[in-house]
Amino acid sequence: MKKEENIRLGISIGDLNGIGAEVVLRIFEDNRMLDFCTPIIFASIKTMSFVKNHLKLDINLNGIHNINQALPGRVNVLNCWKENVNINFGQEDLKIGEYAIKSLVQATKALKDDLIDVLITAPINKHNIQSDTFKFPGHTDYLNQELEGNSLMFMVTQGLRVGLLTDHVPVKDIANHITPKLIEEKIATVYQSLVQDFKISKPKIAVLGINPHTGDNGVIGSEDDTVLRPTLQKIKATGKLVFGPYAADSFFGSDNYKNFDAIIASYHDQGLIPFKTLSFGQGVNYTAGLNRVRTSPDHGTAYEIAGKGTADISSFKEAIFTAIQIFNNRKEYEELTKNPLGFSKRKI
Repeated sequence: MKKEENIRLGISIGDLNGIGAEVVLRIFEDNRMLDFCTPIIFASIKTMSFVKNHLKLDINLNGIHNINQALPGRVNVLNCWKENVNINFGQEDLKIGEYAIKSLVQATKALKDDLIDVLITAPINKHNIQSDTFKFPGHTDYLNQELEGNSLMFMVTQGLRVGLLTDHVPVKDIANHITPKLIEEKIATVYQSLVQDFKISKPKIAVLGINPHTGDNGVIGSEDDTVLRPTLQKIKATGKLVFGPYAADSFFGSDNYKNFDAIIASYHDQGLIPFKTLSFGQGVNYTAGLNRVRTSPDHGTAYEIAGKGTADISSFKEAIFTAIQIFNNRKEYEELTKNPLGFSKRKI
């Protein structure tokens, strides 16, 4: 692929007091990355130059005021603000939260307008981004509002993909959120993503139970027997290879997860604790179910090491490559599934 044809990769910069900006710049300090994509960082040239100088990085930045000015083979920084930003690595700051949202909003608009092909989001602090105009618990909920489709948090790495029935829901409310409608919607999203985004023609999906030991026949809760199991049977009757519910405590330790193309956990920690334990920093958070591609690393702002130049860049780099691969897979899927002869669906 010629550089001029490279995927335009938008990056929202996240919390500037965290490790996001450092990780982004250190990744693209390696010029070979520019063979795969044309990066466009949504921040400001002043801000990114400060981070670059603080970390003594050898990287040339191309400041632009319009995305059309982005140059292949360069690390482009779209100026989303003009003023100097007071960066204090490792500190939670409401003002820094405002800049994280400015970056995200402009990057999302560019994604909607097809000015960038994919979006990678650097970590935010879910507390300091809250305001009268932004009341979302994280990236996924905001993107679900702005883009088409129904979002699903899909954690992916080599040989393991974990989706969630519920994500940022308090533990005490989980069972009430899990309804037959939700189960059907989430499984449909995972199934479609496996086919379209990961090129798996007949996916096998495992679903983990809601209660310990999937309720032990009602002794530890009835939801697995009254809600989850009947819904899975209904879905399986349509021809989808969906299995479960499985007891979560032994599912990963027994290596049973290796028999499936994806696992759907009932709630956040049930899925993310084993995923992050097994992925060893190589994991990627992919927002499946939307009409645009967005990925992010599987780590947070890591205030405790921010500004020290020691952050692991592996997960963010994987997020970049995963986004590029999914974008290409979707293009191929569209080509394979479109009507090649242009037949009309009109009844004759």
